[in-house]
Order: sequence, then structure tokens, then C-alpha cells
Amino acid sequence: MIAEGDEEEDGPYQGKYLGKLNSYHHQVSGDVYAVNEYTFLIVGFNYDGNGADTFFWAGASNRPGPQGFIVPDEHGKTNILDRYHNKDFTLTLPDRKKMTEIKWLAIYDLNNQNNFGDVYIPEEFEPPIAQSGGTFSKRSHNVSSSSIEILDSKTIRIKDFTYDGLGKRTFFWTGVGAQPSSRGSKMPDERGYLDPIRRYNKETIELELPGDKTIFDIDWISVYDVADNENYGHVLISDGLNVPPSLVKVTPYEFSLPNCRQLHKDMQVSWEVFGPQITFQLSGQVAKTDYMSFGISGSDVSSQMIGADVVVAYIDDIRGYTVDYNITSLAPCVQVLGQNKGVCRDDVVGGLDSFQLNTYSRKDGINTISFRRTLKSSDDGDKEIFLDRSNYVVWAFGQLDSNNEPAFHTYYPKSDIVIDFNTTEPVNDCFSFTKRMEAPVQLWERTRISDPTVRTFNAYLGPSGGLRGYQGLTGHVSSGLAWYINGYMIPELYLKRGLTYTFRVRGGNNPHSPEYYHPLVITDDPQGGYDRLSDAKQSEIRVLAGVEFTRRGRPKAAAAGPLCISRYPSNYDRRLDDHFPTFKKFNRSLVTECSDEAPALLDITPNITWPDTVYYNSFTHGNMGWKIHIIDNYSNLRGGANSNVSRWSWSWWGSLLLVQLLLVLH
Repeated sequence: MIAEGDEEEDGPYQGKYLGKLNSYHHQVSGDVYAVNEYTFLIVGFNYDGNGADTFFWAGASNRPGPQGFIVPDEHGKTNILDRYHNKDFTLTLPDRKKMTEIKWLAIYDLNNQNNFGDVYIPEEFEPPIAQSGGTFSKRSHNVSSSSIEILDSKTIRIKDFTYDGLGKRTFFWTGVGAQPSSRGSKMPDERGYLDPIRRYNKETIELELPGDKTIFDIDWISVYDVADNENYGHVLISDGLNVPPSLVKVTPYEFSLPNCRQLHKDMQVSWEVFGPQITFQLSGQVAKTDYMSFGISGSDVSSQMIGADVVVAYIDDIRGYTVDYNITSLAPCVQVLGQNKGVCRDDVVGGLDSFQLNTYSRKDGINTISFRRTLKSSDDGDKEIFLDRSNYVVWAFGQLDSNNEPAFHTYYPKSDIVIDFNTTEPVNDCFSFTKRMEAPVQLWERTRISDPTVRTFNAYLGPSGGLRGYQGLTGHVSSGLAWYINGYMIPELYLKRGLTYTFRVRGGNNPHSPEYYHPLVITDDPQGGYDRLSDAKQSEIRVLAGVEFTRRGRPKAAAAGPLCISRYPSNYDRRLDDHFPTFKKFNRSLVTECSDEAPALLDITPNITWPDTVYYNSFTHGNMGWKIHIIDNYSNLRGGANSNVSRWSWSWWGSLLLVQLLLVLH
């Protein structure tokens, strides 16, 4: 299907075509489209720049003349026009004027009142605008919605969407034809995942058509179960919709191997088997400081991170890397009774790095890294890649920490992922990468505890939240857990020199646990994880509290208390953390579990030698805490922005925490 008025049927949809610029002088030429009721797209624009006082000019008179107004250029400026050569750009009418209020757009010289080129707005012109559509048919599994909105050529907003989540392998599914069928294809969910979709209850979501596909290429969108080939409900897409073109940037995928599997909207894996070896290529639309991870599951019957054998692939400023990792715990690699546990490099746990890097590149924001390994490795810690049966796999991508180690992954699947690497015919469900301008994430409220009467701080653990939480508030990558102080996630503390304060620490005291052993330390290092650092790095850090040193000079934790932790409720999907508008609402969704042991006590008395800013953190893991401001006087803070935790609010939160602890203990 092609939108009416779009003459470039073989190219991407760019809006409603208005026509070619009529050229009168100074080599003016180009094609003009209406993007929406306020915006023109000019394609292939030329102008020699030799006019004296020339502007983009629009008006409502019958033909271009002195009665009109300046249309700002592509930069929003009203400067005299310079030379243009075959340039594409948009122009937005000023003061919220609409195309329906004008009759022409011209390149006009005000000094000589000379029209160099123009295009006319047709009579009764209807510019592209978002269009309303039908509702999801109510077939089964409670699928329903209000009327959908087609916002542009790639984006559909579904209001009040409901689905019970009980299908077997159910996806957003799209295709052509009178009714949904198995001959359709997956459509990423509202977060870009290609997993079976979750339960929805009257939610408003926005779906983006994958790759270079637009609404003009489809006839329907369905909630479809591929296991039973059953349509649970669908909505039809009308022909010839007059909608704005999408501003999503589409970047074609490039892979040199015959097989390709789309893992997420922003990540794909391709492969080829040759003899005893398999070659992989990971491609991902990721940030420069991100890694991509892919490998064989730790379970033979499901996709499981624990026990998995994975590659961590990334590109720094100089070269690409493919590093072999073994996952024994969902925590950064730490020493437990002399052995490394967690997400550890194979060569750290006595194994071999089995991946051989082939090629790497970064282009248009996409990392592409190819590498190979043998199907059956000589390293006992490596998983065999089977050709006589399907393989359960795992994948993730997220940020690297300051040591170029994979931090807590941001994107990962919740469902089982199965791939048959030994295919008689090439398989390929990959599509082009898409990227839209994202609105800045609204962070959760920043908390500061500066009440001079508060001398005791209850420190326990909780999840670090998504982009609104620890990562957004500190700018540091997260380890997955964060310190909660007096009921708040990583508040900034204001402590006065000369006064004594007590931290009641409940961060876990079992050193056999790589995930939940977190003695509290206070240092001048914002990163934390003192025990993981090299001797040279430790020597650069000033330890202020929480660490003792043995006769041999080895650091030993001094404030390891029993475990108290706020956890997600069962079956919760932590990828939804950013759905919570405030930390308070996020915190109310958690369930607190605490040991009945007494906490470890860490007493500190900041003195004149302490720096003005220090940090509370974990002894074992990096990036879990935040700032302590050491001040000389509280009076300068009173009434200011720093006093946003009042005595009442601390009392309320403290009481809430106490109630939670008492409920757990009894």
C-alpha cells in the first residue's frame, strides 16, 4: 500500500507530496512534502545563494509578494539564506501557523520583491496528521483496547490495552491479508523485546513497526499465539492513511554470515558452521561504553544465566574484544574462600579464553563484532554447541564498568530462547535497526538527609531501580543492588565534623555469598568495591571507616551485618522499574526480608582531616552507595534545597521501616 500523494513509491515514505519547486531564478529547485500540519520537508534543495535579501517566505495571498512572513530556516534562524546544494531538511511554520492558513511557500528576495521559486498549497489541502483507527477485536484471553492511534507511518499507540498473559507463545504479530495468519511476523513490544508478551491491564502502549516496515506495508496487527496458530484479537489498518512520516532513523543491518536471528530490536546474532568451528557475528545498536553478551545457557531445558558460558563483546577507542565468561552467580566477580565466583572471565577461574576475534567495527552507532570458537572446546568450563539438537541460549547488553567488565545488564530476555545452529536452509528473521529521538528520562527524586538530630542511619540493601534510579541519580553503572539508608535509596548525607554518628549495617555477613556479602565502608573513592581493587589502586584510596588491616597489611571488613534486603515480589519483571514515576511508589512495591540478628555497628566521628565529600559503599562490590558531605555547621543548610528530608518525613519513614522489620522478625 502507498499513501496517496506520495510520488516516490519506491523510496521511503516522506509525507504528502506537494510538488516540485517552480524555478524562476538563482537555480532554485527541490521537492516539497508536507510532514504534518506545521512542517515542510524539502528534498534535494538547491539555491545559488546570490540573492541580496532572500528568505523562505510564506503567505495567504494568491501569489508570492510582499505580504507574507519569514519561515525560519532548518536551524530555526531567520538569517539571509546562504547557498544550498542538494540538501534535505525540514522547515516549521512560525507561531504555530498551519499549512491550511497559507497558499504558498517561496524563496523570496525582500529587497527586490523578487520570487526565485515557489510551491503552492492545493485547495482544500489536508496535511498529514495522526489518525484514529479501530479497536482490538475481543476473541479470547481478554484481549481488548480503546481506539488505536496511528501517530506516524511506523508508530501505533494502543490505549487501554488488555491481555491476560496466559497464551503459550504469544506475540504482537503483523502481516498482510484479510485476516491474521501464521504468515505474519513478530512486532517488537513497547520496550523493543521479541519475547512472548506479558500481561497487560488497560495500559497505554506505543508499538513501532520493525525495520523499514511502515503502516503502508501491513493490513493488521494481532495478538497471536504461534504455538497454536491462534489469533486472540486484532485490529485492521486502513489503506491510504494520511499520517506524518516517521522520524525514526532506519539503519540497514549488515551481516556476512548466512543465518541471522533478531534477539531484540537493538541486537542480532548471525552464524555459520564450518567443520568443527562456528563463526558468530553480534551486531547491536549500543552506546560506545556498552557490551553485548551471547552464549549457551546454563541449563539444558531453559534459558538460564546461572552456569551459562558466554562471550562479552565490546569495542573501546582502539580495538574490539571478545572475552570468554563463566557465570556462577548473578553478581560481579569476587573471591569467595579463595575462589572467584560471579560473572568471571574464564582465564580468572582457571579456564581458557576460547573465542578468537575476527573483525570489529562501529558505524552509525552500531557495533558489529565477529568471532569464532570450536563447537566442543578443550576447556571443561565451556559449554558444547550441539548440532544434532537445538540449543538454549542467553543474551544481554548493558554498560561496561570502569574496569571494562560487564556491569548489571540493562536488557535481557525473560523467555526461553532456542536456536538450531545446524540448518539445512539459511534462517533469517533479522531486520534493520531503528532509532528515534528519546525524551530525557525523568529521574526519581534526589534525597538529602541533613537533619542535625539524626545521628543513626539504618543501612540495608535494595534493588537499584532502572534508569530513573541509581544509574540516573549518580551517573555510574549499577551492580544491581544499592544501599538504602533510613528508607531511601542512596540519599546524600550531611554530617558535621566533631559529632559521632552510627551506621546500623545490614548488608549481609556471609562471605560465602558472592551476591549478598556487603560490609559497609566509607572512603574518598566514589566507586566502592575496595576489596576487588588491585594493591596499587587500593593504595590511592583513603579509607575512613569500615576497613581494618591485618598484620600483613591485607584489608578486612569491619562492618559486616546480617542481611536485610528489599526484594521484588515474585514473578515481577524488573525491566519495568522505569514505569514507577517516583521512588516512593517503587519502594512500596518491594518486599522487605530481614535476619533477626543484631546489626553491625559502624561508629564514625568526622574530624578536620576528613575531606568535604566522602562516600559510603560496599566493601566487595562497586557502585552501590553515594555521597556523604562533611560540614562544619548545619545552620547554613537550614531552609535550603539540601534540607528536603524533614524530621516528620524521617520519622514517618523510620516508623515504616521499623514496622516492616518487626513484621519480618515476628
